[in-house]
Amino acid sequence: QVQLVESGGGSVQAGGSLRLSCAASGNIYYRECMGWFRQAPGKEREGVARIHTPSGNTYPRDSLKGRFTISQDNAKNTVYLQMNSLKPEDTAMYYCAASELPCYSASWDVRRYNYWGQGTKVTVSS
Repeated sequence: QVQLVESGGGSVQAGGSLRLSCAASGNIYYRECMGWFRQAPGKEREGVARIHTPSGNTYPRDSLKGRFTISQDNAKNTVYLQMNSLKPEDTAMYYCAASELPCYSASWDVRRYNYWGQGTKVTVSS
């Protein structure tokens, strides 16, 4: 019912910036909460930020909110992740995901997100 396509990843030097995009299609009922997750090699997938589609309320990861910002353009059915001051430890595959639950209920539990994109790779070199 929902399709998500990420773009904007690439290779950057430490301290650089990237803007990721997630283009969504399908009924908005199935994507009340949109989230960005990342998975580094050898590690489990972790939440980065999420946004409540109807209201625009954001739920950033505390350790990243000074550098990462999530936003949306509902007219374009697109969610963005602006990443600044990138560090080598930010290197990961970044995924866009959609949940039927409001964001406070969806939390960071990957099992509560029913739809996932294929991911876009981010590599930060020192």
